[in-house]
Amino acid sequence: MLSVAARSAKALRVRPIVSASRTFTSTRCRREETSRPASLNVFTDEEQMLRDAVKRFASDVVAPKVRDMDENESMDPSVIQGLFEQGLMGIETSPDHGGSGSSFTSAIIAIEELAKVDPSVSVLCDVHNTLVNTVIRKYATAEQQEKWLPLLSESKLGSFCLSETSSGSDAFALKTRAKKDGNNWIINGSKMWITNSYEAEIFLIFANIDPSKGYKGITCFLATKEMGIKIAKKEQKLGIRASSTCTLDFDDLKIPEENIIGGEGKGYKIAIEILNEGRIGIAAQMLGLAQGAFDKSVPYTYQRQQFGQPIGTFQGMAFQIAQAAIEIETARLLTYNAARLKEEGHSFTKEAAMAKYWSSVVAQKVAGSAIEWAGGVGFTRETGIEKYWRDSKIGAIYEGTSNIQLQTIAKFIQKEYS
Repeated sequence: MLSVAARSAKALRVRPIVSASRTFTSTRCRREETSRPASLNVFTDEEQMLRDAVKRFASDVVAPKVRDMDENESMDPSVIQGLFEQGLMGIETSPDHGGSGSSFTSAIIAIEELAKVDPSVSVLCDVHNTLVNTVIRKYATAEQQEKWLPLLSESKLGSFCLSETSSGSDAFALKTRAKKDGNNWIINGSKMWITNSYEAEIFLIFANIDPSKGYKGITCFLATKEMGIKIAKKEQKLGIRASSTCTLDFDDLKIPEENIIGGEGKGYKIAIEILNEGRIGIAAQMLGLAQGAFDKSVPYTYQRQQFGQPIGTFQGMAFQIAQAAIEIETARLLTYNAARLKEEGHSFTKEAAMAKYWSSVVAQKVAGSAIEWAGGVGFTRETGIEKYWRDSKIGAIYEGTSNIQLQTIAKFIQKEYS
């Protein structure tokens, strides 16, 4: 029998989001149908259809579970199942491998829409799509893609295992080691702050096969849960509580040599390139979060009356709301611009850093203001407004801290002007 979320998800769809015979990008973008430049808010028909479908799924399936998942600090399995059934776990993956073959911007749209309702569900979808799936699509052999991408598109959650105790911002200082043993590699070490790791069944693990080569010894391995990955600790966090964040231990973890992704010593290159893309995903998450907080709090300001008028019509509050709307829009434009640059094959590292940094700043600011606009009601957990603020704090930390983003941007400016 289908789960409640699965039945709801099916009920949402007039036609399936994903099938082998059609994809989101089957129609040309309107920006390509005119010689004049189009705005960043111009989308293909398929991208707009995706946005509408994700919005319905988030509202009908995710929203009723948000508070319980947050309080219980766990992801409802039916939500994960619903994401797979809706075709949201293989957005860019080829239909030949069970995905929709859609655009990178489509993935960003899905992440944004999910974050408006629950940033925890959003980051689960984000890491799976923009990190795990992308690594397999870009760097795996044809045989590896044939084996793993259908699973990742249809049923198996993925996790990206890079960070360690001594390697956070300095990602390449990792201590996890891999040693060759016949046709296998034996991995020993641990990883920290690993998203999706509690529910995941497929893991991309970065380990050094030759420390004498420094970061050039780092290699990407694909492992499955049943190979013996141990969850040492599940973190209790301020925000995004339903999203699992765990410490993983590898004790003589045996991985077949055919599970090396991208070749020996190529892990550093994979990590650098993928994290640049992943930062656009986090920007989308923070953008959606800011919009979600705004959407929940602002209507209350026009319902709540003091001194004979809605509090949102007082100039002081009206100006705050207007400023927040402007800042959300700037974050949206930065995020969409970085996404389009990436999918068009242009350089986007600086733009991704800008989008990630600014969206994180805006998310914290707007989510904090949203609590104040709603007053005492906003401070209670019942409304869900305060959750957006708690969830927003992680934006300045993961997939590159805000200082790392500023450093990246500054290097580009220095290169341009010096």
